[in-house]
This record gives sequence, C-alpha cells and structure tokens, in this order.
Amino acid sequence: MRRHLITTLNALAVFAVLVALWQALVWSFHIPPYMLPAPWQVAGTICTRFAPLADSLLITAEAAGGGLAMSIVAGVAVALVFAQSAWLRRMLYPYTILLQTVPIIAVAPLILMWVGSGTWAVTVVAFIICLAPIIANTTQGLISVDRNLIDLFLMHKASPAQILFKLRLPHAMPNLFVGIRISAGISVIGAITGELFAGSSRVGEGGLGYSILYASAQLQTAYLFALVIAATVLGFSFFFVVMFVEWYFLHHWHESKLKVEEE
Repeated sequence: MRRHLITTLNALAVFAVLVALWQALVWSFHIPPYMLPAPWQVAGTICTRFAPLADSLLITAEAAGGGLAMSIVAGVAVALVFAQSAWLRRMLYPYTILLQTVPIIAVAPLILMWVGSGTWAVTVVAFIICLAPIIANTTQGLISVDRNLIDLFLMHKASPAQILFKLRLPHAMPNLFVGIRISAGISVIGAITGELFAGSSRVGEGGLGYSILYASAQLQTAYLFALVIAATVLGFSFFFVVMFVEWYFLHHWHESKLKVEEE
C-alpha cells in the first residue's frame, strides 16, 4: 500500500512540475492564447464547456470500446485457428502484419464509402487498428506451451479441444492481456482518426475527433487542449480497466502478478 502511495505522489509531483513549466513558458515568452493557452485557461474551458466535452468523450468511448471488444473476439478466434494449424499459421499470419503496415488514414475514406458516416464507421477503424496486436500476442502465447506439458496431456488421452482450451488458452492469457493493453491505448487513436474522416451522423454532434476539427477551424486552442486531455484520460481509463481485469484473472496463479503483490 505504501509503495503504491509513493508511486502516486511521485506521478502527481511530476505532473505539477510539468504544469508549472508550461505556465512559466507562457509567461516568459508572452505566448498568445491562440498559440498556447495557459493551464488555468484550459482548466477554465474544461469547466465552462464540460457538458459538450463529456458528450464527445462518451461518443468516442462508445466507438473505441466497440472496436476494442470486436478486435478481442476476432483476434482470439483467429489466434485459436493459427494455434491448431501450423500450415495455416505460416500461410496467413504474415497477412495480419498488413493491418499495421497499411496506413489507416488511407483506408478510412474507403471505410466511409462502404459503411457510411457515423459511429459504425469509426468503430470499424478502431477495430482494424486494434486487431493485429491481439492476434500476434495471443498466437505467440498459444504456440509457446512447454512440449512436456503437451505430452503429459496426451498421455492422459486428452483431445485436441481439451489441450487447446485447458492448456494452451490458459497459458496464453498473459500474452492475450499484453495485446489487449496495447490495443486499449491505440483504440482511442483509431476512434479519433476515424472521426476525423467519418465525422458525425448527427449535425453539430460528434466525438473527440469531430470536435478537434471544429475547435481547430475556429482557433479555439484552449478547447483543443481540453479535447486532447479528454482523449488522454479516455486512453488511460481503458488501459487501467484492462490492467484491473488482468489482475483479477491472473493474480491467484500467474507468477508475474504474484510477484507484484509480494512487492
């Protein structure tokens, strides 16, 4: 408990120093607010425009969360198939890398044409961005089981399904959560990227990406900073939720979480 408290206090101290440096930079160089607003101006904007900011945050959270959930289901399913067939894995696994090498900015307009504007298009963009890390990490965990354990299961006449779901899948859980942690952060990036192109299906309403375009066009820099902070908070929220779920499922038996608790 004391260790976690010290870590939290250190993080807050670093944040306070960064805010102080930000304020000193604005004062020292007399930077106009439309180029770099002071921290108190950003804080004031968050308070005065909290309602539209929260609405945009919820819209983006819906799209990012939907894309992340879809990528977990699809990624685990693909990884299970890859773990069962080395031939399929060698043939198809390299194509999953295309999901990360193809620039999403180039694909987003095509998705917009295929599925239309709005939340669904944004969710699809977030899904594409999140899928590759989950497939890669889960597949690696599934195929990295100790051969002696597999032989032990075979000695007891375990079926391929029993080996997959009672040995390989539990063994791959830490790897799966690593992939989900990576995807949790980039799901927000994917949703905002999608919103930059897909915009909104409702006039005057949209997620953080839609609002960023509006604030940038109107030179509302303080609100732009508030939107960036909201996106950061959303990404951290997703990340910490995943960390909690990971701890919940692994802390009773996996040594990585046992060591953290002992510390």
